[in-house]
Amino acid sequence: MDKKGLLRVLDANFNRSKEALRVIEDIFRFVSDNDKLRKKARTLRHSLDEITKNKLFKEAVKSRNSVYDLGRKIDALELNRKTSRDILYANLQRAKESVRVLEEFFKIISPSQVKLLKKIRYDIYSLEKKIYIYKEG
Repeated sequence: MDKKGLLRVLDANFNRSKEALRVIEDIFRFVSDNDKLRKKARTLRHSLDEITKNKLFKEAVKSRNSVYDLGRKIDALELNRKTSRDILYANLQRAKESVRVLEEFFKIISPSQVKLLKKIRYDIYSLEKKIYIYKEG
């Protein structure tokens, strides 16, 4: 993989993970009125900012090519969401998957940050469990 491709992977997955956590945060802020889970999602979202201190992130933004991104069009699966619970589930998956991609690529570019990304990923797993306990309770 060329450096530009690597940078685009970082940029896309950082944005994806932050966006997913923001959607989760807003569901708990405006739909569920659960401030504890809202704060947890917010903390996770902000903890991702730590990795942007890596100098590659400025380069990653510069390498962005959103106009010609192959994944830009709406996927039919996105239109199947009918409830806020569907949106919540989809964004939990998106957050976990994108942080995992970051974790994997940081093993190559900045191994010292892998530990933070792994922690964030496991914290998302814990948040997901708390959400399902909350929904059932």
